Amino acid sequence: MNTHSIAYFIFGLTLVILFAVIIFYYYSGRRHKKVEEPKFKMLDDED
Repeated sequence: MNTHSIAYFIFGLTLVILFAVIIFYYYSGRRHKKVEEPKFKMLDDED
């Protein structure tokens, strides 16, 4: 493996890890309730 291949692999791995961290942060238990709240608010019947 040359330097270009290693750099390309590290860049790809960094992007995958960053994507996984964003997904886990967004769907964490505390945040999930806050994200879903507006949806349930719209669906609530005002009557």
